[in-house]
Amino acid sequence: MFGRREPVPFAFVAEADRFRSNVTPPPRERLSVGQMAGRWLTGLTIVAGLVGSLVIGTPALSPDHSAQQPQQSQASERR
Repeated sequence: MFGRREPVPFAFVAEADRFRSNVTPPPRERLSVGQMAGRWLTGLTIVAGLVGSLVIGTPALSPDHSAQQPQQSQASERR
């Protein structure tokens, strides 16, 4: 069922780690104008969303000054 495995010499394994190919990969294709514009718009949208959420969320994080004044509930007004 199982085939006999032959041992691999250690020199071969060490040599495989150092192997470098002399084949160069093909040059990368240049992006078209539409692709570059799309990437810029995507990045601009993400940055605008982060800035907008910061601007909208900042008032919610500020301390509420009206909470320092004592408040009466409606139940205390009905006696």
